[in-house]
Amino acid sequence: MDLATFNALPPAAAAAAVRPCADIGHWVDDVVAGRPYRCRDSLLLRAMRAAADWTAADVDAALAHHPRIGERASGDSAEARLSRTEQPTAAEATAARIADGNAAYEAKFGRIFLVRAAGRTAEDILANLTERLVNDPATEALVTAEQLRQIALLRLETVVEESAAPADVTS
Repeated sequence: MDLATFNALPPAAAAAAVRPCADIGHWVDDVVAGRPYRCRDSLLLRAMRAAADWTAADVDAALAHHPRIGERASGDSAEARLSRTEQPTAAEATAARIADGNAAYEAKFGRIFLVRAAGRTAEDILANLTERLVNDPATEALVTAEQLRQIALLRLETVVEESAAPADVTS
């Protein structure tokens, strides 16, 4: 949808549009409360600032809506549709190594491996997974939160496009 449409939505509909980007209630509420936005950059800046203080609990809650890297999201939810457009297809050997890395990651950190897949090859993702397996839990929690922020902002850019003619608003 374009920015003007997003600005004009009732709050519940605007929240429903934003939630697939990152299902973190206070973040969704903050982004929706910032309307109307004069340009998409203002929207993205507000979203980035609101994501800066995500807690480990916020990240864990949002991870519940993400498939494992290398697995295709099923269903017709907005989250699943966005996820399917982000992950690259991997050759069989690379896919097997990613699956093994996912298992090692989950055993070590107790949650799924999350990486901004958009714009990365399967080999890039495998390299990132391998590098992050040496992180300590505290460092990895920070890295995971940053990856989630990147995913959320990229998805928000996909969901809300710039208006053809910016409205005269103050944000």
